[in-house]
Amino acid sequence: MSGHTHAHAFSSFNAHRRDGLVLPTRRNVLKAGLAGVAGLTAPALLQHRATAAGTRAGKKSVILLWMTGGPSQIDTFDPKPDRPPENRGPFGVTQTKLPGVLVCEHLPKLAGMLDRFTVIRSVDSRHSNHEPNTVMMTANPLAEPRTNPEARNYPAIASLVGKFHGPNHPAAPPYAAFYRSRTHLAFGGYLGKQYDPFSAGSAAKLPVYDLVGKDTGQVSAGDMFDLPTGVTADRLSERQSLTQRFDRIRADIDSSGTMSALDQYGRRAVEMLTSGRVRDALDLAKERPATRDAYGKHLWCQQALAARRLVEAGCAFVTLDLSYHTASGTWDNHGDNIPPYGGIKKGLGPLLPLFDRLVTTLVTDLTERGLIDDVLVIAMGEFGRTPNVGTQGSTDGRNHWPYVMSMLMAGGGLKHAQVIGSTDKEGGQIRERPVSPGDLAATIYRYFGVPLDSTYQDATGRPHNLLPSPGEPMRELF
Repeated sequence: MSGHTHAHAFSSFNAHRRDGLVLPTRRNVLKAGLAGVAGLTAPALLQHRATAAGTRAGKKSVILLWMTGGPSQIDTFDPKPDRPPENRGPFGVTQTKLPGVLVCEHLPKLAGMLDRFTVIRSVDSRHSNHEPNTVMMTANPLAEPRTNPEARNYPAIASLVGKFHGPNHPAAPPYAAFYRSRTHLAFGGYLGKQYDPFSAGSAAKLPVYDLVGKDTGQVSAGDMFDLPTGVTADRLSERQSLTQRFDRIRADIDSSGTMSALDQYGRRAVEMLTSGRVRDALDLAKERPATRDAYGKHLWCQQALAARRLVEAGCAFVTLDLSYHTASGTWDNHGDNIPPYGGIKKGLGPLLPLFDRLVTTLVTDLTERGLIDDVLVIAMGEFGRTPNVGTQGSTDGRNHWPYVMSMLMAGGGLKHAQVIGSTDKEGGQIRERPVSPGDLAATIYRYFGVPLDSTYQDATGRPHNLLPSPGEPMRELF
């Protein structure tokens, strides 16, 4: 493996460093074998999760469009056109395909096909914060790392789908994500690192944008699946077989379950490398040019296309972190005088036409390919924004507002062409039909056929409920 020097998950094993007296000890052989598998892959490859449940019946999947930072409900899906300017904000409205239902004027494509969507205007996001953004992603009101040190241990809904449902194809990861920062997503937590998301963005060639959304003109390497020169798939399989011979040694030296997890990483890594299924899914050059043009060249739109290809390849849950910035998120529109995300007009304004194209192209593409009944598209953030603009001394910004937010759903074979819930006249409080994080999670689990009374154990054997907070599937959708 000379010449293969990049960092990897087992760098700390110091496999090529001689320990004390130079002898080919079991310890050194073990380290070299483990590091060899790691060295054949990119840094994050062996951190992919592998499901204990295996592939289950059904081909259901979810694509989550995570609007990182918390989009304004009033300036997107729940406008208040009759209110004073300081409440309604700077945007106008447009009539939609659903009679009497309005959305922001900057979402004309969505308005024209809202009969394929469900708008939920009464999501209760209390307790949710961001960076890390984990309450809504785990359905656990205690998953707020800023106040609860244990919060990072609560597994993502997507991770639990990975455990109880598994991938739709054995050579695909059950949970994949394109993310700008780890603080934007929930991970495997108590389930173990094998249930963390597969970092799809590290394996795809995508345009590179800077922290404020400027296209740099560069393209990411997307080299996660590249093998070093001279290493073939057969040789990789042989090296995996070699590491399996150390199982008894691993059992002798490990009591934490870490080595077992590494075994799963290794198996999943080799499956993904040798099958080529995920590599091909993330190779957007293999997509029809007309389809690529329909999505557009923007980073987020290209990620949406890659997400569609991943669910076709067998991935059960794909999350897109719609953010340029690695901090709180591009949808965190506090005000034009509060960088870097700006306020409603200058910050949120440019995002909405982009989102409009992304979400409608994705749903149209899924429909035309006959996938829409098996792919549930969800668009949401971690909370809403204050009813009035001008907070924090800004001209038109809105602060965090966890009392209510709006979200979208489409596809999945569910009932759509409806609005669930409503807010008061100012758009700041839930008026009817509150939808809790537990309700959202229960809806997703029912969609995947996961029993709501399921439990799992952490590394210490302590049991945990699938639903960490009360919740029922949204009856309007089934």
